[in-house]
Amino acid sequence: MALMTVFHGSGSQVERPEIRIGRYTKDFGPGFYCTILREQAERWARRFDTPRVNTYTVRLLDGLDILEFPDMTEEWLDFIIACRHGEPHNHDVVIGAMANDQIYNFVSDYMDGAITREQFWALAKFKYPTHQICLCSDRALKCLNFVHCEEV
Repeated sequence: MALMTVFHGSGSQVERPEIRIGRYTKDFGPGFYCTILREQAERWARRFDTPRVNTYTVRLLDGLDILEFPDMTEEWLDFIIACRHGEPHNHDVVIGAMANDQIYNFVSDYMDGAITREQFWALAKFKYPTHQICLCSDRALKCLNFVHCEEV
């Protein structure tokens, strides 16, 4: 895979990323989340008192188990629902659109039975593009190289 520049929004400098299992489930399960969209990393960082964007280069190695969702599909939705329910997976890397706050509200409504799957898709149109890469294993984290960190 080609060399990419990716960004991680945080409240601190993250030179050595690690996988932390938190109490909240995320779109693609536990992992280190980054994006190719700097603006999105800035939005993530603004949740913190001192917002920072960490920049990395990454070249994903051959042999990694990579699951990529090029589009929001039924499979993407089902995978997010499974991960948000805490179901584990064995992928090293998962790439795809994120269920931002608005979209996640629609996912929750669907999971609760308040809306149908068809209604979810009608509501799930993004106002801006989103993208996330979840590095889910130590093997995947070794592909990241820290470049710098800046306050935004």
